[in-house]
Amino acid sequence: MNNTTAAARTDAVLPKWNFAQFASELTEPAPLTSARKAAWKRYSELPFPTRKVEEWRYTDISTIDFELLTPAIRTEEIDEELPADVREILSQSGDRAGVVVYQDGCVVHVELDQVLADAGVILCSLAQAAENHPELLQQALFETRPSTAEEKLWTLHLAILSGGYLLHVPPGVELPAPIHTFNTLKTPGLLTSTHSLIMMEKSARAAVIEEFISEDLDEQTVSLHGASVHCKDSAGIEYVTVQQYGRGVAHFSTQHTVAHHNAKSITFNVGLGADLSRADVTSRLLGPGSDSEMLALWFGDAQQHFDHHTLQHHKAPHAHSDLLFKGALTDKASSVFRGLIQVDVGAQLTDAYQTNRNLLLSEGSHATALPNLEIEADDVRCSHGATIGQVDNTQLFYLMSRGLTQRQAERLLVFGFFDEVLGRLPMAGVRERIRGAIEEKIGL
Repeated sequence: MNNTTAAARTDAVLPKWNFAQFASELTEPAPLTSARKAAWKRYSELPFPTRKVEEWRYTDISTIDFELLTPAIRTEEIDEELPADVREILSQSGDRAGVVVYQDGCVVHVELDQVLADAGVILCSLAQAAENHPELLQQALFETRPSTAEEKLWTLHLAILSGGYLLHVPPGVELPAPIHTFNTLKTPGLLTSTHSLIMMEKSARAAVIEEFISEDLDEQTVSLHGASVHCKDSAGIEYVTVQQYGRGVAHFSTQHTVAHHNAKSITFNVGLGADLSRADVTSRLLGPGSDSEMLALWFGDAQQHFDHHTLQHHKAPHAHSDLLFKGALTDKASSVFRGLIQVDVGAQLTDAYQTNRNLLLSEGSHATALPNLEIEADDVRCSHGATIGQVDNTQLFYLMSRGLTQRQAERLLVFGFFDEVLGRLPMAGVRERIRGAIEEKIGL
C-alpha cells in the first residue's frame, strides 16, 4: 500500500468500486435498497478505525485493502440440492430442523422441515423477507444501533449485504433440532457480507449452528457477518458459530442479542481459522429475569490474530449474565479480549460475571486481556477477571513421562484447557463436532 492510500484511511475512504453501480446491478425489494443507501451514506461519512482508536488499539486493519476487493453481488439462485460437502457434514451431525447454505456470500439453498413451516416457523432469505415480511426487517435489523467502534464496518456490512436469512419462531413453538447454516468461501479476492436475523417470539425455543468454511485462499478475502438475535418474554436461543476459514481470509463478526422478561440466550463463538478474526459480541438484558450466557474459545497458530470485544449490558433489574472466553496460542499468534459489564441506573440485583483465560504455548505468542466494569446501580453482584499463563511444566513433565512427545503433551493440555467451556455447551452433538474441529486444528 502506498503512503497516500495509508494516509487516506484516517479519513472517510470510499472503495474504488462504485456503490451506485453496485446497487444498480441488484434486483431486490425497496426496503433493502433504501437501507443500503442510508448505510452507505453513513459509511462514507465515518473515518476508518485505526490503532489510535482505543477499541482498535491492538488490531491493525490498515493492511486490508477493502477498496480493492470485489463485492459479492447478491443472487437468488436457490438450488434444491445440497452441495456435496454440506451433505457430508450433515450426515455426521444428526437431525436438523432446517438448513441454509451460502456460497461466496450469497444464499444458494434454504430448507425447513414442513411440520415446522405448517406451525408458522419462517426460514427464508433476507430478500424474501424484505418482500414478504418487511416489518420484521425494519424492526430487528435496520434499527440496530451499533457502538461507535463497530459503526464503520457495520454500515459497510449493511450497504453491501450480499446474503442472509430470517428465522422467525412463533409464540410457544420449540424447534426439535437445530437450524444449521454453512457460509462457504471459494473465490479469492471477494468482499462478502452476510446476516443472520433470528426472532424468537414469546416462549419460543430454538438452536442455531453457523459454520464458516473455506480452503486457504491465495488473495486477500474479507467476510463481514452480522447477527441480530431477539428473544421475547420467556423465549430461549442457543446460537453457536464455528469459524474455520482458511488462510488469506479476514473475518469480522458483529453479534447483537436482546433478551426480554425471563428470556435466556446462550451464544458460543469458536475461532479456529482465518488470518485475522474480530468478533464484537453484545448482549442486552432488557427485561427482569433475563439471562445471558456468553461462551467462546479460540486456538491460534502461525501469525493468526483473534480480537474479541464483548458487552454485557444490564438495563433491567433481576437479570443475570455470565461470560467465559478462553483462548490458546502458539507460534506467533496473538489475541485481544476487551470486555465490559455495564449496569444501568435502576438495574438493581444484577448478577454478572466475566472471565477470560489465556494459555500461551510459545514465547512468540501474545495475549492482551482488558476486563472492565461500569456500574451505576448500588445493589449488584458483579465480578470480572482475566489470566494469561504458560503451560504448567509439572503437568507437561507428567504427560511426557508417560511416553508423549512435548508437542503431543502440549496439545493434550490445550484440549483439557478448553473442556471447561465446552462442557457448558448444551448441544451434545455440536459439542462433539467442535471437539473434532479442535482436535484437527491442534493435531491431537
